[in-house]
Amino acid sequence: MTIDFARERILTLRDKINYYNQKYYEESISEISDLEFDRLLEELIQLERSFPELQTEDSPSQRVGGAITKEFKTVFHKRPMLSLGNTYTLDEVRDFDERVRKSMLQPPVYFCEQKFDGVAISLIYKNGKLSQAVTRGDGEKGDDITNNAKTIRSLPLSLRAKEFPAEFEVRGEVYLSQEAFEALNREKEEAGEEKMANPRNTASGTLKLQDSAEVARRRLSCYVYQLLVDDQQITDHAEGIALLEKWGFPVSPTYQLCPSIEEVFAYINKWDHDRHSLPLVTDGVVIKVNDFRQREMLGFTAKSPRWAIAFKYKSESAKTRLLHVSYQVGRTGAVTPVANLQAVLLAGTTVKRASLHNANEIDRLQLHEGDMVFVEKGGEIIPKITGVEFESRSSDAKPILFPTHCPICGTRLVRSEGEAAFYCPNDNGCAPQIKGRIEHFIQRKAMEIENLGAETIELLFQEGLVKNPADLYDLQYDQVLNLNRFAEKSARNLIDAIDKSKAMPFENVLFALGIRFVGRTVAEKLARHLRSMNALMTADREALLQAPEVGEKIADSLLSYFSQADHLSMIQRLEAHGLQLKVEQKETKLLSSSLEGKTFLISGVFAGISREELSDRIQAHGGKMLSGVSGNLQYLVAGENMGPSKLEKARKLGVQIISEQELNNMINP
Repeated sequence: MTIDFARERILTLRDKINYYNQKYYEESISEISDLEFDRLLEELIQLERSFPELQTEDSPSQRVGGAITKEFKTVFHKRPMLSLGNTYTLDEVRDFDERVRKSMLQPPVYFCEQKFDGVAISLIYKNGKLSQAVTRGDGEKGDDITNNAKTIRSLPLSLRAKEFPAEFEVRGEVYLSQEAFEALNREKEEAGEEKMANPRNTASGTLKLQDSAEVARRRLSCYVYQLLVDDQQITDHAEGIALLEKWGFPVSPTYQLCPSIEEVFAYINKWDHDRHSLPLVTDGVVIKVNDFRQREMLGFTAKSPRWAIAFKYKSESAKTRLLHVSYQVGRTGAVTPVANLQAVLLAGTTVKRASLHNANEIDRLQLHEGDMVFVEKGGEIIPKITGVEFESRSSDAKPILFPTHCPICGTRLVRSEGEAAFYCPNDNGCAPQIKGRIEHFIQRKAMEIENLGAETIELLFQEGLVKNPADLYDLQYDQVLNLNRFAEKSARNLIDAIDKSKAMPFENVLFALGIRFVGRTVAEKLARHLRSMNALMTADREALLQAPEVGEKIADSLLSYFSQADHLSMIQRLEAHGLQLKVEQKETKLLSSSLEGKTFLISGVFAGISREELSDRIQAHGGKMLSGVSGNLQYLVAGENMGPSKLEKARKLGVQIISEQELNNMINP
């Protein structure tokens, strides 16, 4: 492919992707499927990798992340990002209105909008392109998170509009939708990790992750709420919002102009109910004077503007009776307490259950049998118990005591140091763990075995046909046909689906094993880094820690998993059945032969590029990648925080240690 053809195709792909993005995020219209969209994006990414000189900062490919930020640069805001004063009653809102009116010759018009529970962000655009993104910080200065902000698909990287200022600032709220939050917590649960507390804290933590590829995977969103331009010609806030909508920015459609305080009250009352239908948590209403001249007359206090105020909704709470506490055992053995409640209406839904998280929470609440408890949703997706009405407690009520033994198999529970959860260690004899691991193994993103669900797994387990994932591949057509609810066609479909799953790639198999803390992303990184199950099983702790995304907790979990004979036996059986236990070597498009005959190993963290991308670059120019330090290694490409023992071994063997820049100089001498 010539560079001219690549340039033309890249421009076409960018235009298409930007168009589909705009239709989806501005108009909620999906003109193509997610699969078709992802294929266009993948084609663009591959072309830009092959022709890096054609990549630009505003390309849609930047949304997938990959840049590593070792530290976030501090940036001073051109205009302070002040906080708003809070009110909690309508009388306080009326007092605010009276203070405003006393300073005005003309009655104010208010701009009302939802106060979303997210993370404030400042976005700088220059010549129509996103130039910088900065967190609110302390209001005077924040952190430069530009690489991470580029992964937010609802934000334009470059404007499709024709007329806009040469430079302007947009302020908004970054959030994690309830749908994305629930999906992330499902992944956490599947990996045996502690679930995130709430969407707001998760969004805040995500924006400060070092790996922008992980930020992209979490699918943050953003609503913008303010336009700031030097020497601006616009005269009021509503006009600025209209321009932001025209330029393609995501603005929540929940705003309203209110010419009187009575209309402000009506807006507050309307959204006190309707806010529960929104895709994210909102905890109040922001009320702003619309006219900029009136704002200038009102001015600021030391901490907040006098022309705006936030009305905070009360967290919805309901009182109901605790019927009993049940205990769920997950596939990792974690025992989770759940409060079963007398049905009560809360935030528009009937609540019968509430999370108790762990034994510590039961102790904190001092729960007793039959207690009257207070339940809230607040920023939580799942209702939680926030308190107990002690005065109504019966004198003979017994305290809720967390069990010492597994409620299913009776094995004594254990709790590791530094962890809140208790675990059942009987992983090979505890039914929920066994069935849970098989359900995890067959799911989408793992082995993707169709025609096999929880009910069928239960049936296979009860009949003694399946005790671990490898048993699935021993199933025979006649065995399935003899089960209840199975006819010839359904039995054949199940056997065919199991056989088809043998073609799933290594990273799927690794994720499907359900190793604690090894979620889908970690499995992909490990598979690409170590290339085979054998290399993974024989890797020592230091070698595991060199893999992207792998810290001490994950490394120890992997070592523990592969030290158990039953796990090794199961993997041997999976291999015998023909499952993919190594990464197929992809054909690398050779861009030059400048590294031909040279061997490389990559270690440490690099700014702006992942190790996988660096490896691809080396191979694209004829270099060969090795898996460890040996006498055959010629060059160790060293980033920050590389293992000291690996560095010492390389020096003893006379391996040449080079930086990323020195590598680039070898490619383009």
